[in-house]
Amino acid sequence: MTRRADDLLVAGTLVISIVFFRCAAAVAATEYVRPPPGRVIFTEHTKPASHPQQVHVSLVGANHMRVSWITEDKHVKSVVEYGKVSGNYTASATGEHTSYRYFLYSSGKIHHVKIGPLDPGTVYYYRCGMAGDEFGLRTPPAALPVELAVAGDLGQTEWTASTLSHVGRSDYDVLLVPGDLSYADAQQPLWDSFGRFVQKYASRRPWMVTEGNHEVEAAMALPGWPRPFTAYAARWRMPYEESGSGTSLYYSFDAAGGAVHVVMLGSYADFNSSSEQYRWLARDLAAVDRGATPWVVVLLHAPWYNTNAAHEGEGEAMRKAMERLLYEARVDIVFAGHVHAYERFVSSILISAIARTTRVYNNEANPCGPVHITIGDGGNREGLAFDFRKNHKLAPLSLMREASFGHGRLSVVNATAARWTWHRNDDADSTVRDEIWLESLAANGACQQSSSAAAAADSQNDEL
Repeated sequence: MTRRADDLLVAGTLVISIVFFRCAAAVAATEYVRPPPGRVIFTEHTKPASHPQQVHVSLVGANHMRVSWITEDKHVKSVVEYGKVSGNYTASATGEHTSYRYFLYSSGKIHHVKIGPLDPGTVYYYRCGMAGDEFGLRTPPAALPVELAVAGDLGQTEWTASTLSHVGRSDYDVLLVPGDLSYADAQQPLWDSFGRFVQKYASRRPWMVTEGNHEVEAAMALPGWPRPFTAYAARWRMPYEESGSGTSLYYSFDAAGGAVHVVMLGSYADFNSSSEQYRWLARDLAAVDRGATPWVVVLLHAPWYNTNAAHEGEGEAMRKAMERLLYEARVDIVFAGHVHAYERFVSSILISAIARTTRVYNNEANPCGPVHITIGDGGNREGLAFDFRKNHKLAPLSLMREASFGHGRLSVVNATAARWTWHRNDDADSTVRDEIWLESLAANGACQQSSSAAAAADSQNDEL
């Protein structure tokens, strides 16, 4: 079969898939009863004070991972023993620790230990602080394909438990969280409960997170009051230094041996053209070699494109400030949270028997803009955002929108193709409610980068 015939076959299959899922979605939408908010699940620590709790792992560079955990016992050493055979620890690493106070609350000892170098796609067994249970993790692959799960606005409810169960039931390599983790909202024991609640999953696969509005936790900037993001920064340490950032509120990292570059932006850090975040983003995107890195993915909290009445317009200032940088760098996908629903701004159309995608830039359809997806439906305690505006000015660009709990998966197959699916929580089941195949903009000859993000950053006449 010729390459042209292969392309037509793939395109035809894609169109059939799209039509099938649209039809299935129309039927399912009339039958599915949207769930109410689930109750908050408070998870206790029932083991000795020296035993690790709230264990989670994250990526640090190409072949290292960071193990984070908390102990009530302040004398436990920040040491991780690890190896490829259960109970046989052939290596160990010593890290650092911190703690914080929040009014009358005093955290436990928060440990962060960087382990490695580690082999890709390999299971390692590890023990924290030389005490307590053994844990196991699997490192991501060193090349494509790679599976990225995405779930925003998690919380710790019955629906969060359902979402994480569905995520963990199918294999994946990294979980991306676009903000709003614990919903502690200054009630610090809820941060501890959340860490214990997600430990089953977060100790096995790297969780890469960025902050949302519920992580701010600072009502007033007064002397003696906790600084914003105190708990978040202390507990969920991300690899910001490695990407040249000066704060955990925004950073970047690579996956699949650099084939995928993931940028985590801060919706609640300064983002205008004179801000450090803007300058950092321009440098970060300009340094990406799209020949070696065919996929660039961005996460942030407040969506730039949103037809829901909930949080309407809250991401607009950041969009105006930064959208041009993403567009000129040919960012492929932007994931957001904040709105407790699912929405996808991209549509597939059929032109001469070949499927094409219409993306978004500057509030208009643009084949070289990113795909924008809101996925703030992880299971939060506040409930779902039902009020999608049918007559919203962006409605023609919004192909798929539904107020249901769920999660998404980005399966990056190779340098040119990726499959995105959104999985709705249907009680004990997880239903694929939305699916689309995407072509990397780096592989699209019509979308070659016209100028670098760095040049856009230096422009003094940038209207955005």
